[in-house]
Amino acid sequence: MELNLSYEEAVKQLEEIVRLLENGDIPLEKSLELFQKGVELSAYCAKKLDETEKKIVKLIDANGECREEPFSPGEEQ
Repeated sequence: MELNLSYEEAVKQLEEIVRLLENGDIPLEKSLELFQKGVELSAYCAKKLDETEKKIVKLIDANGECREEPFSPGEEQ
């Protein structure tokens, strides 16, 4: 399922689903629907974060010149 949301919108929807599920005042079938939607939103958010991480570049000064290198999380400079 392709979602057309910003990361922030998806997180907001996911937070609302969590709130509703934690409240426990909804029927089982609706809970299952919300849970499935939450799983989709969670996967969507993870994908968005992964895509963004791949776009991040860092500038490294090498012999007085700057160059771009892909971002590697946890890499020491």
